[in-house]
Amino acid sequence: MSLFGLFGKKLTLPSADEALPGRSTSMSVPDQHYVNGNPLTPPFPEEMEQAMFGLGCFWGAERRFWQQEGVYVTAVGYASGLTPNPTYQEVCTGMTGHNEVVRVIFDPSVISYEKLLQVFWESHNPTQGMQQGNDVGTQYRSGIYTYTHQQQVLALASQKIYQDALAQAGLGGITTEILDAPEFYYAEAYHQQYLAKNPGGYCGLGGTRVTCPPLVEA
Repeated sequence: MSLFGLFGKKLTLPSADEALPGRSTSMSVPDQHYVNGNPLTPPFPEEMEQAMFGLGCFWGAERRFWQQEGVYVTAVGYASGLTPNPTYQEVCTGMTGHNEVVRVIFDPSVISYEKLLQVFWESHNPTQGMQQGNDVGTQYRSGIYTYTHQQQVLALASQKIYQDALAQAGLGGITTEILDAPEFYYAEAYHQQYLAKNPGGYCGLGGTRVTCPPLVEA
């Protein structure tokens, strides 16, 4: 494949016929979160809720969320694609359709979903399509993956509010996909909490410096 063809493929999602076949075996991950020691896999405490976001390279994105008070545990993985149980190498080809995502398990009595949406919008540039900064490819697209109707309503409302704020700042249209949460596939163990294990590691996360107004006035 020519370099032009490869680059073009990385900017478009594959069809079902094109997607890599994947496998039935799920990824093995650590039992505990490297930072806070909470379980990385279900079951989680009944009072917890979950959210899922894609906002570029998942190393920095995950750190942004585990730093929030009220977040019980975070994990990085792949979602919104076609290939079952993909590997990182497969996702990087652009032939699985997956996005790099962070799953956030949070205590709604401490941190609201609306606050998580603010963190999401302000932590990246949601106007860039199939890239985030210097990271180019379908795996770096902006996405909100909702688990309930209420989450979807809030996500759409926050998108409108943030679009208005971006427009006032002279920035373009939001390209974020807002979808019902697809299956979450854990990424490899070394990706989990990567920047806690490697404090000097790469983080390409960068926002627009435009504040996302709150959905509910205090």
